[in-house]
Amino acid sequence: MSNESVAPFMQIAVARIVSRIIDLAPAIGLFVAIGIFWEVAVRAFSVPTYLLPSPSAIGVKIWQAHDMLLQNLAWTMAAAVLGFIIGTAFAVSLAVLFLYSRAAERALFPWAITLKAIPILAIAPLLTIWLGFGLQPKVAIAAIACFFPTLVNTVKGLRTVDRQSLEFLSVIGATKAQVFRHARLYAALPYIFAAAKVSSSTAVIGAIVAEFTGANFGIGTVIVTAGYQQDAAMLFSAIVASSVATILMFYLVVLVEKISLFWPEASMDA
Repeated sequence: MSNESVAPFMQIAVARIVSRIIDLAPAIGLFVAIGIFWEVAVRAFSVPTYLLPSPSAIGVKIWQAHDMLLQNLAWTMAAAVLGFIIGTAFAVSLAVLFLYSRAAERALFPWAITLKAIPILAIAPLLTIWLGFGLQPKVAIAAIACFFPTLVNTVKGLRTVDRQSLEFLSVIGATKAQVFRHARLYAALPYIFAAAKVSSSTAVIGAIVAEFTGANFGIGTVIVTAGYQQDAAMLFSAIVASSVATILMFYLVVLVEKISLFWPEASMDA
């Protein structure tokens, strides 16, 4: 490929990057301004580090403990990702069952609401007792945390196919499986991804909450230990690490959404 043919693609890529930076400029500017104000205020008022560390102190702590933070964060994110996948898969499967069986929906949906109504902090100790201090209770809590929004959105999405499309598929003799594959699934995908963007963060929260109740590794154990030791810098470091990982997981879901929702009408941004 010649340089002349590559140049237009490079120009388009650069233009997109510049446009993205311009879009993010207000958020980045506000973030930097808050950081500067925080740093100046802590230094000006001589706030003790154990009460509120400065951003620079947090940065130093992150650098000093980055190996430990990354190891524990990897353990937490593994549980969050597994729980997210399991919870989403189970919710979508149950939504499909509800689509074709009203009896199943009437029998099981109240139980789903009941599960949603129980606080995660109440479930986590029980699952830790039943499943131990390993990865299993964290995966279970993460799955529970992202299950209900995905179920509700998927049920809604599967039933949003317009009547004309269903009548057309019926006229041409499409089977239920063909109607599902060519109409209902495409209608539901935007709703599923809308729920997934919310669930991606709640799965991480669920995994961390499970670690609060008892775990050998994980960013939640770092937070609990730092709290007991009144190490505010480490506490903020763990919070920053988990926040960055959660944001990355969110944007990974957004990337998969952009790849999957390729048809013009798929976007729910209206």
